[in-house]
Order: sequence, then C-alpha cells, then structure tokens
Amino acid sequence: MVTFSLERTVPLPLDETWRRLTEWPRHGEAVPLTRVRVRTAPPTRTGTVVVARTGLGPLAFDDTMEVTVWEPPGDGTPGRCRLQKRGRVVGGWAEIEVRPGPGGRTRVLWREDLRVRPLPGAFDGVLRGAGRFVFGRAVNRLLRQE
Repeated sequence: MVTFSLERTVPLPLDETWRRLTEWPRHGEAVPLTRVRVRTAPPTRTGTVVVARTGLGPLAFDDTMEVTVWEPPGDGTPGRCRLQKRGRVVGGWAEIEVRPGPGGRTRVLWREDLRVRPLPGAFDGVLRGAGRFVFGRAVNRLLRQE
C-alpha cells in the first residue's frame, strides 16, 4: 500500500475547481486508457458509485469507488470528497479537497492511498511514483479543461 499527495494552486474560483475535479466521467478523458461511468443516479452524494475501467481488452480492470464523504464548498468554505476504492484489484481511498487560496485562487489537495492487490510490497516505490505521475497529469488536465 502506498500513500501520496498532490497540491496545486489554480486561478479558478472554488466552485469551478470543485466542479472540474468531481465530474467523474471527465476523469476518463484525463487518465490514459480509462473510461469512467457513474453507476448511481445524479447528483453526486454520499453513496454514489463510480467505476473507472482501465486497460485494453482482457488486460483491463475496474477501479470501483464509493463516495463516503461529500462536502461541496460553499461561500468561501472548503470542500472535501472521499472515495473508498472497493475493487477486487485496486483498494485504498482517494480524497479531494479544495480551499480558498491567495488572490481569489483555489488550493487543491489530492491524497491517495493506493493498493494494487497482485503487487507485492517490493513494488511500492514504483507504484508511488507511477501514481504521482499519472494522477498529477490527470489533475492538471482536469483543472485546465472546460
């Protein structure tokens, strides 16, 4: 199991940053070889189930996540979302937090606790580096795209 975090400060309002990071199907556009679908009816709330299918053909796997904390930002107050990973291959959790930053910008904190079940602990360093790289690029894309 590996844990990593990413921090960004973006020139976007708090609510727009939140919207871009929590429109789950957009994550499929930002993560290579991944499609994302929401299994539950909108809007997102505690109990929403999101499935990210990553890979090609028979080498694909599902990363099934359930929203366990859903606290959207409001009038300058921070927002936080926690997803519990419940898949057979991928376990752990992810947390997205947005808070007011300097000069009307928004601070983003993305924390991830990632477990890939077939991988032994000897691969933790590689998994941590790959996770930071892949999710770092995805967060950047989500925050740049409309």
